[in-house]
Amino acid sequence: MWVLMTYLTDMWKLDITHAAAIVNLFAGAATILPVGIAFLVDAFVGDYCCLLVSSLAFSFGLAIMTVSTLTSKGDTQKFLMFYIALTLNAIGVSGHSVSLASFLERQVQIQTLSNQDDIERKRPRKFKSFLKGDIIVVVLLYVAAVALSYAPWCVRFGIPAAGLMVATLLFVSGSCSYKHARPLGRSPLTTVCRVLVASLYKRSCHSPQDANQLYENQLSPHFVPHTQGLRFLDKAAIIVPTQTLGQQEQNGWELCRVTEVEEVKLLIRMIPLWMTFIMSGVVKSIGDTYFSEQANNMDDKIGKLTVPGLFILQAFYQVSKFVFTELSSKVANKLFQKSSGRCVGPIGVISAMVFSILCCIIAAKVETRRLNVTKSVGLVEKPSEIIPMSMFWLLPQFFFLAAVDGTSEYLCEDLDEVSGYCIARFYRGQVPTSTMIRYLRLFTKAVCGAGIVGSVILADEVSSFSKMGGRPSWFQDTLNRSRLDNYYWTVAVLSFINLVLCILVAIWYTCQHLILMMCDVVVAVKRVVLYFYAPVVSRL
Repeated sequence: MWVLMTYLTDMWKLDITHAAAIVNLFAGAATILPVGIAFLVDAFVGDYCCLLVSSLAFSFGLAIMTVSTLTSKGDTQKFLMFYIALTLNAIGVSGHSVSLASFLERQVQIQTLSNQDDIERKRPRKFKSFLKGDIIVVVLLYVAAVALSYAPWCVRFGIPAAGLMVATLLFVSGSCSYKHARPLGRSPLTTVCRVLVASLYKRSCHSPQDANQLYENQLSPHFVPHTQGLRFLDKAAIIVPTQTLGQQEQNGWELCRVTEVEEVKLLIRMIPLWMTFIMSGVVKSIGDTYFSEQANNMDDKIGKLTVPGLFILQAFYQVSKFVFTELSSKVANKLFQKSSGRCVGPIGVISAMVFSILCCIIAAKVETRRLNVTKSVGLVEKPSEIIPMSMFWLLPQFFFLAAVDGTSEYLCEDLDEVSGYCIARFYRGQVPTSTMIRYLRLFTKAVCGAGIVGSVILADEVSSFSKMGGRPSWFQDTLNRSRLDNYYWTVAVLSFINLVLCILVAIWYTCQHLILMMCDVVVAVKRVVLYFYAPVVSRL
């Protein structure tokens, strides 16, 4: 969907602000929706139904978008079809991001090798065949993308729609051979609501001094020890004397386990760090919008050879993003091996902020040069003309944008290898693996999505601010008349402020961790004292 900005400005003749708002609202919704869809998958529908519905939604969305490019109806009807298509596409993307990985993992679990020697012997052969197949698929996809870049818009949307329809039919044809899993009937989000409701219900109760008096099912395979802090939530695990334990266990909305309370504490403790991550979403939002629009209006020739420049920039971005994702993983592992694994600052988030600042500064410098070239050749009032400046000037800003996205993707996805460097695992040094980990990942992505949506508001506020004193707005109808360089400088300043806040939050987390450790030590000392001296006091 990285061509969507070009489609809206070239075909619909929208101004860059309106087109960017549509693209960013779609991208933000596709990132926020997985939280709600994950709840439905866990509680009601399961992975298979989610994949089926999302595949159908994605297919029909692209089909409707294709029809909207062919229809001769008025702008209102065409826009209505387009918005319906975007909504269906957002549902399709969100559903696949939630269920595809877990569904495929369940199918792969059927085929296991019992002999470790067979595993070691077949691993190189399997890796080589996978690598060859993966390269072939990627090359074919890129060749198809290059070919489609010269086709009409109905073909650009129609061929992917037909491909998705065929893929959906193939997916449905194998339904009988899939390994299905029933939905759990519950969700970690339900646990959050239960803990909050139970805490409010028992708000008049006093929390016991000894955490061992709180309710915990010791027979459960998953157990999280009690931590100090957020004591109000501990009231959800208080056993009231007016009812028997069996009666209270039957009503999960009045009594919760300590493990469930600690999972909710984990989410609440992540909120300050999540808030600093919003700016990454703001920086991401300019990649598929303003960067793409700049590339679309610049020279796409290498010598006398015309190349699909926007496609090359996107391919360069994807490769760089993959490199930074892998690099973030290796660096984090090295740092983790040299540290205790606890109380380590969110280095990944800080790195993403630094890359964001560099990306915006370079983008501002390049845009200033592009505007100067535009003025020198007299193309300010000719938005359809190509600027005599190579689009490969945009490579550095795409590189640092890939660094932001690659680092952020590692922070969102890599939840099992390193403790302390990933945003969703900042407290994993204290809290072991739990059912909340999947939702931590989704919440992290949702925060980035909120930043993408927030960029729409930011652009509007910046436009209003720039018009103060009767000055022209930085956002005009065309790219050549706008001052995107000033907007990039604004985002760079905001990213720097966010970097400072991120460092302060990291220091605060470290202090909080030390406080929690001291509280645990004090509680342990009290228990030892009571154990040895309580019999002596009772005799006196």
